[in-house]
Amino acid sequence: MSDEQLPNTAPPPHLLEAALYCADLDAAEAFYSGVMGLTKLQRVGDRHVFFRVGSGVLLIFNPEETEKPPRNPALPVPAHGARGPGHVCLAMPGAALDGWRARLLQAGVEIEQDFIWPNGARSIYFRDPGGNSVELAEPRLWE
Repeated sequence: MSDEQLPNTAPPPHLLEAALYCADLDAAEAFYSGVMGLTKLQRVGDRHVFFRVGSGVLLIFNPEETEKPPRNPALPVPAHGARGPGHVCLAMPGAALDGWRARLLQAGVEIEQDFIWPNGARSIYFRDPGGNSVELAEPRLWE
């Protein structure tokens, strides 16, 4: 279907959720609630744990479990998943980045990179327990 044939609709206004995959949900839950300070919304056994991030949600799935077909007909979410490390970038005001760097280091989290982009925005990169790349960046990165 070409663009000329598509109905005229507005693009999505914001990202509602993003997913990362981690086989060890206990470690992921401890990391995202403890180290990152996110509010846990829901945990379902060894399948997933969800966290509030501003107006959106960060979904952490166990890839072994989400590859299975849905078991609840009332929630017919298709099987899905990914292998290998993913990436998520969380917005952080520049004035808070030094404090976050210290917090991460105190929690034993290795900082992979801490640098300034050509537009002047700063990013700090590190890994979660699933090996996913997590970035804290000034929102002006995408201005």
